[in-house]
Amino acid sequence: MRTGDNAVPGKAARPPRRRPAAAEAAPALRSAARAGKPKPKLKPRSKSRSKLEPAVDLSPENSIGYLVRDCNRAFQRVLERRIGPHGVTRGQWYFLRVLWEQDGLSQRELSARVGMMEPTTVIALRGMEKAGLVRRARSAVDKRVTLVCLTAKARRLRESLIAVSQSVNDQGVAGIEPAELARFRRVIIRLTRNLDSVAG
Repeated sequence: MRTGDNAVPGKAARPPRRRPAAAEAAPALRSAARAGKPKPKLKPRSKSRSKLEPAVDLSPENSIGYLVRDCNRAFQRVLERRIGPHGVTRGQWYFLRVLWEQDGLSQRELSARVGMMEPTTVIALRGMEKAGLVRRARSAVDKRVTLVCLTAKARRLRESLIAVSQSVNDQGVAGIEPAELARFRRVIIRLTRNLDSVAG
């Protein structure tokens, strides 16, 4: 059988190579560009698309941590303005609040209950000593332990400052039903316990 002038005897002729679709379309694109016509659209390749996961809403209004922190900051701002005229700062308030419940704690125990690092507590207590709110003394049982005790001035402030704190809380919960508040307390206590268990 005649296969062409360039055919090699004993071998079947190879079929002509098919040019890629993009290469075949290139002349048409060039001629369309010269003629000022719109370029013909190439058929897009079919691609398998994976299902996209729904977007996560990262807005502050949907973050429990952000909402709790924002609420706490609002309480702190109001409390700071109310206790300032009594000569007590917000930082000092946290230590007084704990010591009013149990006086004579060690610096380490006081740090743990307030939730501050011990070096930060030492700096804060120096300021409270200068303000006449606390005094520090070595434990009679263990001289390595420093105890923190309230002064008479700090004890006298207890009643008035607790009343100030209560008024701030009352304003914060204004218009909220008691049943809602009870549920909120249960939920936020559970949130705290969950996170404490993770943090160890």
